[in-house]
Amino acid sequence: MSTLSTGSAVLTAIRNYGVDTVFGIPGTHNLEFYRSLKDLGMRVVTTRHEQGAGYGSDGWSLQTGLPGVVITTSGPGLLNALSAAATSFCESRPMLILAPGPEQGAEFADKGTLHETKDQFSAAAAIVETAVRVTSASEAVEAVHEAFERFATARPRPTYIEVPLDVLEQQVEADSLDLEARTYQRPGCTDEALLEQARAALRGASRPVIIAGGGSRGATEELRELVDTLGAPIVTTLNAKGVVDEHHPLALGANLRFTEVREYARTADVLLVVGSKLGEAELWVERLEATGTVVRIDLAEGQIDKNLTADIGLVGDAKATLRALLDGLDVTSPAGDFRADVAGALEAARAEGLETSRESTLIAEDIVAALPHDAIVSTDSSQICYLGLLNALKSPHPNSTPYMATYATLGYGLPAALGARIGAPDRPTFAVVGDGALMFSLQELITVVEQGEDLTVIVVDNGGYGEIRANEISAGIDPVGVELTQPDWPLMAAASGGHGISVDDLGQLKDAVANAVEAGGLQLIHIDAKRYTTSG
Repeated sequence: MSTLSTGSAVLTAIRNYGVDTVFGIPGTHNLEFYRSLKDLGMRVVTTRHEQGAGYGSDGWSLQTGLPGVVITTSGPGLLNALSAAATSFCESRPMLILAPGPEQGAEFADKGTLHETKDQFSAAAAIVETAVRVTSASEAVEAVHEAFERFATARPRPTYIEVPLDVLEQQVEADSLDLEARTYQRPGCTDEALLEQARAALRGASRPVIIAGGGSRGATEELRELVDTLGAPIVTTLNAKGVVDEHHPLALGANLRFTEVREYARTADVLLVVGSKLGEAELWVERLEATGTVVRIDLAEGQIDKNLTADIGLVGDAKATLRALLDGLDVTSPAGDFRADVAGALEAARAEGLETSRESTLIAEDIVAALPHDAIVSTDSSQICYLGLLNALKSPHPNSTPYMATYATLGYGLPAALGARIGAPDRPTFAVVGDGALMFSLQELITVVEQGEDLTVIVVDNGGYGEIRANEISAGIDPVGVELTQPDWPLMAAASGGHGISVDDLGQLKDAVANAVEAGGLQLIHIDAKRYTTSG
């Protein structure tokens, strides 16, 4: 019989679910969470800011399929991580945040203790899906199990577990705790009548279209089979980019924001929406008003009619429900040959992209031409990303472009790329970000070096906050607060223990990318948008 602290019990339970990496920063109050990490064989990634820990855990989660785990200290540590928690909530991705809290009976004490915060628990609870303040080791361990159950069976969103300092340090008998992982299964739709209605609609479709959202990321095989069986074009949200290889001739990419692609989906005679709320941030218009029969699949019943009313609503996990749908579909031949339609819509989307931002489109196309085929490319809420790269890049696998379309923060790309690299060490990994975005998380360059990872950062420098500058001008405001002094970017990489270079055209860019992948370690490639000569 052995004894262990509550903090060690919590981490042991998490490790038993397969999580082998944690992100965070050790602090005076959270040491018991760290005590057992070495013995458990867990990798510790100490970022230079807790927001980076959250985003690193998200990048790792996207590659492993496991929830990202973040350990913060009380007060400022937790509050620093909450922007990442908000990202997890908005993008429906699993994250588990652990933090110590004030001792039992000391809540709201206003005594001037270290890291004292008016009400850190309520602050976190207002952001995450589920927040739990435990009172014992057994409650803390049970909170872990309940979190993993939610991650497996419900819409995945962040969970916060707060352990009071006096509970965190308590010694308990390990044998008295249920530390072993439990098995949970995502529920599929079992309503055979509704399933048959959906099958009948799809069988009778003359021009079906599929929209796949973030909730479909685990259903790659089923979606590909459905695309091929129906001959249906598929367009994805940015969270589902690559869920069907975007080189497929019926793949419309993650291009819902483009008029021609959105109109093609809107006018389908049968529109199948899988795991998406069809939010404004994905559409770039308020709503998608479909004209045909709408079939929706979603794990959350409350999402079935969100932003677009379903004629047929199937509540269940995307993978399980699509499999049930396919098993009785019995389609003898595709509805038609829509490859020319898809090619035309993609051509129109590119033309719209050029009209919206020629610079971002052409630079992005050059970046894509230089990248390895199987690269993970983490991005940020930068013009080079949402006006260029995410449109130009064809992803062969889901989760290859860590991003946050809805929360749309800056500072995500670099730490998320680091987490993704740790989670998928066999794939070349890049962060493609704007200069303003990179300066939100510049400190994480040295975390990459410290972790000994191979990561290439491509920073596209347009002199500051380009979109906001344009918005100010459109609003009749003389540009203010948007012109940013630039560091010497290659020197910044070198100062962190890496290597940097500036490039001026596609030839230099291709050479720089190839050299970066071969050399490994931290590499930074700087593109000055004003000087760069595009190949287009």
